[in-house]
Amino acid sequence: MATDNNQKKLTIPFKTRITLTLLSTFTDTAQRSNGTINRRLLRLLDFRAPPNPNPINSVSTSDFTVDPSRDLWFRLFTPHLPGDRHHRLPVVIFFHGGGFVYLSPNAHPYDSVCRRFARKLNAYVVSVNYRLAPEHRHPAQYDDGYDVVKFLDDGEILPANADLSRCFFAGDSAGGNIAHNVAIRVCRESRRFAAVRLVGVVAIQPFFGGEERTEAEGSLVGMPLVSPERTDWCWRAMLPEGASRDHEAAKPSGVDITGLDYPDTLVVVAGFDPLKDWQRGYCEWLKVSGKRATLVEYPNMFHAFYIFPELPEAGQLILRIKDFVEERVASLSA
Repeated sequence: MATDNNQKKLTIPFKTRITLTLLSTFTDTAQRSNGTINRRLLRLLDFRAPPNPNPINSVSTSDFTVDPSRDLWFRLFTPHLPGDRHHRLPVVIFFHGGGFVYLSPNAHPYDSVCRRFARKLNAYVVSVNYRLAPEHRHPAQYDDGYDVVKFLDDGEILPANADLSRCFFAGDSAGGNIAHNVAIRVCRESRRFAAVRLVGVVAIQPFFGGEERTEAEGSLVGMPLVSPERTDWCWRAMLPEGASRDHEAAKPSGVDITGLDYPDTLVVVAGFDPLKDWQRGYCEWLKVSGKRATLVEYPNMFHAFYIFPELPEAGQLILRIKDFVEERVASLSA
């Protein structure tokens, strides 16, 4: 399948291609060979959106601090749609992508994506600002995600109609990896949570890997944003010193979840994503582990396609996630 897609040739609108080229150039230049990152250079493209209590496209935003000592905070996206106040709405805890190294909830692309989620899903969206590698290695990202979930469970932080008993974890790329690993920990420690009940995971092109190269990694050469060289650098930056890419953080099949009440999972794959074989393998591993998992593929798309609203598939994906959320919520009421 990877070979077929390579023969088809990836078609990207000119505006999107320019953006992807700029992102790839800056990230490649910022990655130093000694394993550090040039944050000063990255700030040249780090356009941020401030929180706005006034609804824009029916969604307002506000920021909440969890632990200032590690800059742990989240942005809350609140939908303002007719009749909202009279209905309890699900909560989506979102983890942004960026190879564990880049970006934040207030970066314009993720502020825009989470606004669309809140509006289209009619849900509260909590977008987590976790610590970044290489300054902070595994398990800092997972610890931060877990601590935000516990923070929400411990206090009356969210509006009264936010229903934490209908809680979803979602994330793209590295964020999909974090959503999965935080979900495992929450499931293992479910008795510690009074309000939060995890009912679904949305893994959008999750960032997984291993020491061996897959067919897609070998055949999908020159794809936007993702290449073996770039992903190898990110794994070296994030994993514990001396760990290989077969570490359980990168390769989830090394963990036994058969005994966990792990929730239904939606796994999103793109045909021109070099990571797609790892993502398909993740979905199959969930099924073999006795969990319900659904694979949704966009054969003509590339890694991180859904953050570009000019692409029709970006809107299609959000509607597919909406269906998943609504189906899960309806099943709880049945």
